[in-house]
Amino acid sequence: MTSPILVTGGTGTLGRQVVELLQKTGQEVRVLSRSPQPPRAGVEFFIGDLSTGVGIDSAVQGVEIIIHCAGGPSGDGLKAQNLVRAASLDGRPHLVFISVVGAGRIPLRSKADRAMFGYFGSKLAAERVIAQSGLPFTTLRATQFYDLLVLVAKQMVKLPAMPSPTGFRFQPVDSGEVAARLVDLALSEPAGRVPDLGGPRIYPVADLLRDYLSAAHRHRVLVPLRMPGSAARAIRAGANLAPDQAIGRRTWEDFLAERVGHSA
Repeated sequence: MTSPILVTGGTGTLGRQVVELLQKTGQEVRVLSRSPQPPRAGVEFFIGDLSTGVGIDSAVQGVEIIIHCAGGPSGDGLKAQNLVRAASLDGRPHLVFISVVGAGRIPLRSKADRAMFGYFGSKLAAERVIAQSGLPFTTLRATQFYDLLVLVAKQMVKLPAMPSPTGFRFQPVDSGEVAARLVDLALSEPAGRVPDLGGPRIYPVADLLRDYLSAAHRHRVLVPLRMPGSAARAIRAGANLAPDQAIGRRTWEDFLAERVGHSA
C-alpha cells in the first residue's frame, strides 16, 4: 500500500487540479486546508495553518511526498519553514514546490516595490528555505496563470478606465499544464531546481487587456501608466519571462474563449 500524498493549498486554483490528477493516477491524497471542507471521495482533509504551524504535524505524518501549492503575496518563507519543520520530524518526504519565474531576478528595494511585487520575494524566500532544509526537493518556477490575469482584469474592468503599465509583458500559462507537470515531478525522483515552465507566447499587457475586453464583450479605455521603481524596471526588461521555456500549449486566446467568452 502506497503512502498518501499531501497537497497544501489543495483547494486553490492550482491545488484542486493537482488533487484531481493525483486521484486519476490512483494515488491516496491528503489536503491541508485552513478551514473545514465538504467530504470528497478519495481525499482526506486536514485543518491546519502553515502561517502558525498549527495542525501541520498530523497532516504530514506518514507521507512520503508533499506538493506545496499554498502561497500568497507575502509570508511564504515562514509557511515553508513551518512545513519543513513538521515534515523533518516524520522522515524525509520529497517536497515539491511551485514558485514563480522571476524570483531572484526582480529587486525589491523600496516599499513601493515590495507592495506591488512582493510576491516574487515571498516565493524566493520559500525556495531558499526548502533548498536548505536537508529534505529531498524539487522546485518548479512557472509564469503567471491565465486564471490570475482574468481575476485581475475582472477587478480592473470595474473602473471607468483601465491602467495599462507601459513596457510590461507577460508569458501566461495554463494552470492545468502546471498541475500536470507538478504531478509528474512528484512521482519522479527529487530533482532540485528544474527548468522553468512558461506559456506558449509573450504578450504586451495592453494586448492581454484588450483580449479580455473583447472576450467579455466589455468596453474600456486603456490608460498607459509608467510604473516607477527598480522592480518595474526589471519587469520591463523581461525578468518575469522564460522565452526559452515556452513549452505550454494551451493559448491565452483558447482560455479566454472557453472561460470568458462562453460566460459572457
